[in-house]
Amino acid sequence: MRLHSIRLLFCISTILVLVGCANRGNPSGGDIDTDPPIIERAVPENFSTNFKGDEIRIYFNEYIKIKNVQKQLIISPPMDTNPVIYPLGGASEYISIKIKDTLEENTTYAFNFGQSIVDNNEENPYPYYRYVFSTGDTIDSLSVKGVMLDALKQQPDTFISVMLYEADSTYSDSIVYKEKPRYITNTLDSLTTFSIENVKAGTYKLLALKDKNSNYTFDQKNDKIGFLEGFITVPKDTIYTLKLFNETVNFKAERPKQEGETKIIFPYQGDFENMRIKILSETPEGYQSRIVKNPTTDTLNYWYKPSFEADSALFLVTNKEYVDTLTHRYRNLEADSLEIKKIVSGSINFDEDFTLEGNTPFVNIDTTKIKLVDADTLNIPFRVEYDSLLNRYTFPVEKQEGKQYKFTMLPGTFQDFYQGTNKDTLVFGFRTKQKSEYGNIRVNIRNAKFPLIVQLVDKDGEVQYERYATDSPVVDFTNIPPRQYWLRAIFDANENGKYDTGNYLLDIQPERVSYAPKMDEVRANFDQIIEFTLLE
Repeated sequence: MRLHSIRLLFCISTILVLVGCANRGNPSGGDIDTDPPIIERAVPENFSTNFKGDEIRIYFNEYIKIKNVQKQLIISPPMDTNPVIYPLGGASEYISIKIKDTLEENTTYAFNFGQSIVDNNEENPYPYYRYVFSTGDTIDSLSVKGVMLDALKQQPDTFISVMLYEADSTYSDSIVYKEKPRYITNTLDSLTTFSIENVKAGTYKLLALKDKNSNYTFDQKNDKIGFLEGFITVPKDTIYTLKLFNETVNFKAERPKQEGETKIIFPYQGDFENMRIKILSETPEGYQSRIVKNPTTDTLNYWYKPSFEADSALFLVTNKEYVDTLTHRYRNLEADSLEIKKIVSGSINFDEDFTLEGNTPFVNIDTTKIKLVDADTLNIPFRVEYDSLLNRYTFPVEKQEGKQYKFTMLPGTFQDFYQGTNKDTLVFGFRTKQKSEYGNIRVNIRNAKFPLIVQLVDKDGEVQYERYATDSPVVDFTNIPPRQYWLRAIFDANENGKYDTGNYLLDIQPERVSYAPKMDEVRANFDQIIEFTLLE
């Protein structure tokens, strides 16, 4: 037993020693590498002059890779043919830039890598590396600096392209639609300031684009634009301010399409307010038409009767100075029958009205077949208003707090454009909350310049509530659902009751917008008083 015990102890000791040795051999991991890669050399050297080659190599002290190069890399001036960049999708100890474009003479070029260069392991970025060379004897060294704002929102978009067009003999305002700029930079993903470097002395047009297609030209439909009136002179010790905005798209009618037996949709771009549609082709006796705006798309629904046999028709579409003739080809589709739905379900606020919408145009409502009662079955008086453009009936009611209401609408209450009616009895309910479930806001405006459009908006800048102030600096928002709002005022310069954006070709800036400091969240059964001082 004693010899056996000694052997057992020896075996256990040996195992513990081996385990200990194994543990001592395992790496501890050490500190995480937080150092960015280091550039050891560039061939040709950065800021070289009289550049004649077609390849640039930038060597690092460790393996690197390039991330998000499509957004991060900005070349100024832009090249018609993009260079080939290596590595893409892998790691390397150097970056290769193979130039495929013909370089201009006596021109300074800059490659702005943003934060796309990172080390291979921890992805520590080499921030805002710029490689610059000149095809002439000197490097242009002037700069243009400024601040980026959004005309309507609190914060500007990220990745804004800021551009300089040379105001020479070939310049025209329309150049921004078809040609790339002379100089360009980008605010990337976190900056609201910009600096265009390596600019030569001269006169320029300064503008900015939220360039959706990344083609350095202005697409009115998709891009935001900001510009400075007139031209700037370089050098000049000035910090410029650019405000980005969406232009109202120039009106354009698009090809119509049959969507029902007697329903044609007319898509459009821009402002439809003065859009008119007229059929030019021969129509049957008693032909009538109605136009209804689709509430969710840029489309007008053209309803007509009677249905008739035809292969195609010509339509004249006008909008102020706009005139176009469109050909429509008819298709055999099923007829639409009258359907009615309510716009808001559940509870409605005290400043809302119960509203019904039809899928075919209404022509008549028989109010004798409508009954409105509350939870106590007491008859409640109501009015009826019709919006022919949206094909909606609203029912203004003097609502009481914490009440249930029920509409009963007998068969034949509604008649549509095709003599269709509701065949069944319609029952719609809605309710109101207690006013103690809402909050109230009083805004005292300082330095007010009337008229003002005062708005409560959400975090994305979408309008939730709006008041129009013409003479009183006190604006009230009552019975507001509890949540976080932001307060802003629009200086309604042309007194038309709505926000007007700018226009580049007309040299018009958007109407001025001012935000209040972030307000407290609206709470139920609580009143807020906000002092809103507008800057002079």
